[in-house]
Amino acid sequence: MAQPETSNVVGVFDDYSAAERAARELADNGVPRQSIQIQSNFMTGAAGRSEHPDADSAHEGGISGFFRRLFGSDEPDEYAGHYAEAVRRGSAVLCAPVPAQDVERVAAIMNDNGAVDIDRRVGAYRQSGYETYDPEASPYSHDESVQERERFSDAERGASIPVVEEELQVGKRPVVRGGVRIYSRMVERPVEEDITLREEHVRVERRPVDRPMNPSDVSRLRDQSVEVTETAEEPVVSKRARVKEEVIVGKETTERTERIRENVRHTEVNVDDLRDERAGAADFRRDFRNDYEKNYAQSGIAYETVEPAYEYGYRMANDPRYRGRRQWSTVERDLESDYLRNRPDSVWDRIKGAVRYGWEKATGKPS
Repeated sequence: MAQPETSNVVGVFDDYSAAERAARELADNGVPRQSIQIQSNFMTGAAGRSEHPDADSAHEGGISGFFRRLFGSDEPDEYAGHYAEAVRRGSAVLCAPVPAQDVERVAAIMNDNGAVDIDRRVGAYRQSGYETYDPEASPYSHDESVQERERFSDAERGASIPVVEEELQVGKRPVVRGGVRIYSRMVERPVEEDITLREEHVRVERRPVDRPMNPSDVSRLRDQSVEVTETAEEPVVSKRARVKEEVIVGKETTERTERIRENVRHTEVNVDDLRDERAGAADFRRDFRNDYEKNYAQSGIAYETVEPAYEYGYRMANDPRYRGRRQWSTVERDLESDYLRNRPDSVWDRIKGAVRYGWEKATGKPS
């Protein structure tokens, strides 16, 4: 009886525990556990050590050879090297041979457990200088693997633009604008007033008299004494306090309306749909490839290095910032600054021709 045709389903996981979880779920769904293999950079510890008995020997003897044997001779060595590079950088690779009719179901289980897109991941590797797998390269350390994993997670989540809006809040606070302080003190001033005073003075006067004594004088022939009292008036001063005035202190409250004028800011986000642009760029992919073969292939530059430049030139030709500027000579300097700001590792003179080719394909106006 002929054996059913089988296919190898391979998944790349950033975390070894996610690969183990996917392996358990595959076993629960009928995939023999002994046929499932997990390759990981056990020296790093970032992904974890494989439990498969052949895993360590695969590392020691050349993991790229393991993947070449796994994929067979129909796949290019470079493709097998991508998986070996993922293991070197700390990822875990799960391999499961399954019948052809179960391929989609097994792939769905791996995706549900966090399998990453190897093509996109290799594209990210290339941004940091990766070209092909080097078996002599040292495996990533734990810290290097964790840092790269976080970088990929941030890139795959995408950049976020916070939408900010300012609100005007008007309140009141008391401000001391002035006031009065009242205090009293005693002040003396001299006062003068005229007053008439009466005094009595005793005056004794002797007058010579020569007359005969009359009977009334006879009664005076005895001892006599006469007292006369002198009196005088002197000023008597007294003061009387009288309330002449009252000072009353109080506050009067008034209200006024004041119009506050201020500028508040908010974020406006414009969303440009790039799907039409990318679809248009896809129509010229064959032309991009032909131009690459003509102008770049002989120089040893990989197509993946200049492909973003072709697409950038095409996309910028449809950018509203350059509307009305169709000639290459009018935009070259601006495009150079913008491209190198986003890709500082690029050399403009090497990819300028690809950017210009994409621009002129979109504008239809070669300069």
